[in-house]
This record gives sequence, C-alpha cells and structure tokens, in this order.
Amino acid sequence: MSTHPLHLEHELHTLANGLRVVLHRDNSLPLVAVNLWYHVGSKNERPGRTGFAHLFEHMLFQGSENVGTNDHFRYIQQVGGSANGSTWYDRTNYYETLPSHNLRLGLWLESDRMGYLLPAITQEKLDMQRSVVINERRQRIDNRPYGTAYERLNELLYPADHPYHWPVIGYIEDLEAATLEDVQDFFRTYYSPANAVLTLAGDFETPAALEEVERFFGPIPGVEPPPPVIPPLHSLGGEQREVIEDAIQLPRIYMGFRAPAFGEPLWYAADLLSTALAGGKASPMYQDLVYDRQIAQDVSCFVLPLEAVATFFIVATCSPGVEPAVLEAAVQSHIDRAMAKPLAEEDLARARNKALTDLFRELQTLDSKADLFSELTTYFNDPGRLRREPEHYDRVTPEAVQRFATQHLQSADRVVLTFVPKSEAARES
Repeated sequence: MSTHPLHLEHELHTLANGLRVVLHRDNSLPLVAVNLWYHVGSKNERPGRTGFAHLFEHMLFQGSENVGTNDHFRYIQQVGGSANGSTWYDRTNYYETLPSHNLRLGLWLESDRMGYLLPAITQEKLDMQRSVVINERRQRIDNRPYGTAYERLNELLYPADHPYHWPVIGYIEDLEAATLEDVQDFFRTYYSPANAVLTLAGDFETPAALEEVERFFGPIPGVEPPPPVIPPLHSLGGEQREVIEDAIQLPRIYMGFRAPAFGEPLWYAADLLSTALAGGKASPMYQDLVYDRQIAQDVSCFVLPLEAVATFFIVATCSPGVEPAVLEAAVQSHIDRAMAKPLAEEDLARARNKALTDLFRELQTLDSKADLFSELTTYFNDPGRLRREPEHYDRVTPEAVQRFATQHLQSADRVVLTFVPKSEAARES
C-alpha cells in the first residue's frame, strides 16, 4: 500500500498549569471530539492496592462539585452527544463527541471533575462503585469461559513487583480494602493538569477554542506530575507452563512473550509479524491450522502497545478431538519458521497493508483521531508523530521481523497456558 502524506494539521499548546492541549481542526462535520488522557493506569498501582485506576474511572462519573451524580452523561445526552471513559495499563481516558456549538459544555464537564472532584467523593459513592467493579470483574473474568487467561499469563510473564503483573481491573481483595483516603490520595497524585493531555478535534475556530480551554482549565492549580514508572525487568528464568481446568468445551492454548515497548522499531516488526502469522483468514497460520489441517477452530496473534514493555500473544483453540500438544506443536512450527528465515516480501506487504488500512480507518472518525493525538502526546510528547506513523511500518524489513522473532520468541522466554475442560468429577462437585 502506498503511503500518502497524512494531512493532520494541529497545534500543541501548554497552559501555565502544565496541561498540554492538542487542537486539530476538521470542519467536515459540525461535530467536536473532546478527549482527555491522564497518564495513569494500573501500572501506577502497587501490590495490595490494585484496581484503583479503573475504580477511579467509575468514580469520575459520579459527579463533581458542580455536577450531580450521573449528570455528566445526562447533560451530554441532552444535546445529542455521547461520552465514556476507559482504563488501561498506562493511561485512563475520558471522551465526548458533541455538536460543535456545545464544545463549551464538554470543556466545563471535564474541567469540573479535574479541578473540583474531591468535594463530591463520598464513602457511599465509593462503596457503590466498588460493588459495580467487583461485579464487573466476576462477569468479565471470574465467571467467563477462559476469562482468567490473560490475567494468569501476565502473572507468570512478569514478576510480582512488576506493574504489568496484575490485571487492570484489580483483585477483589484489593478493591474491598480500598479506603476513601486511598481514593482521595490517588486523585491528588495523578489527576492534575500537568499529568494530562486534552485533545480537541473537529469543527471549531482554533483561537476561540484555545480561549475556552484556558477559561475552563487555566484556573486549576498546577501540581508537579509524578515521576514515570520505569520498572526493572528480570529474566523469565525459563519457560513457564500451566494447565488450567475450566468450564469449557474445547481446549485452548495461550502463548505469551515479552516484546519491545510501543514506539520502538522492533515493536512495529512485532506488530507486522503478528498480522503476517495470523491476521485474518488468509494468513498462513490460519490457513494451515484451521483450513488445511483442521486442527484448530481459530487462531489469532497480536501485540499490545504498552509503554514499558509490550506483550506478544498467540491464541489457538483446538478442534474437537484434537489434543492440545498437537496444536501447540503446529503453532511452534510457524514460530520456528519466522525465526529461521526472513518473512516473505508478499507476506510482509500484506501485513503492512492491513496495519495501514486499520490506521487509516481510525483516522476517518473525529473521536479516534482525537484519541490517537492524545496517545502519542501522552507517551512521546509528540502529536505530530501521528502523521508519521505509516513511516514506522514502511521501515520494517523482512530481516527486522526475523530479528524480532529470534530475539523475543524463544521457547525459554515464554509462558504457555493450556486451558482444558473440567473433568466430569470436577463438574459435579
């Protein structure tokens, strides 16, 4: 796929209190996306106090000094907009898409909870949202087939004191132990202007929008942002394996490997290798395991864009009657091939085309563009990097893909989880 220059004009401003503001004007539709990233996620937690970042995301929709409980959603929906938030390992984000003439509403709502949340935090709200998060964990992880897979992979792949060891949603015992003082301290530490990036994308006049941002966010006191989390990473000490019985019908294999951090050249090589191996039904691994040999129901491969160290996953579900060891050996044959010789040019081109197609598709919507601007400013302090993202994929060579595989996909450096159906005795008990 030829890469044309991306027209993503923007301005980056920093307010006196440290808030970075990215402005991307696009008047093709009378809409504006308001996107706010805080540089805090589960990576900023510590053992015994996990789940705070995600719990706090819930708390921010429970009202602030001038906004009542659940009124954030109500105000946005009354003008025909949409809003939400999400938490991940490295960040928490909040976002609204509004009619452009309602930009001021979005700025007011976000600034009120950045600057004036503490008076609205109560024990009752904490207890209610704690229950919501615990139920969410039970539904999404504890009581879901294969639900604990990625949690257990990370626990084995990273040491207990590494911030990618624990799940974003946290552990139930830690959530139950969270106090009101803990939550208040978390807000004071991480929810400050200098630890945030605000992106506006859409139909606005840039000088007027910047003036409105200054009006709403400028009065919030600046606080020195916390130091970055730079965790040490020790050797895995050999392959880690575990077999887990679960209430499932078909065995499934999960492989996890450490990979270079998002933004490093070999991360892009890892991303293209994941697509080349199992990125869609036309990929070699999918064709071989699902269609040709028919030993897998499905197979996928992907690398997470994590800030400190990335994680490369391969997941394959056995066809009925197929032993997990047979499927694992077949998956391993594709890894061995990636290490033994450079990727074929046509496979690399197919993977690159898919990666760029996915990127360009994201750039078609205001909310996705705003989120990408916020991401690259948060991690690299460089919103202009978005315009150059295709270049990182263009620079990946077959030799670079092989180098990534050789350096990071060795059997001694991986975790293998095998999920198997519970025995009849275990099901009856």
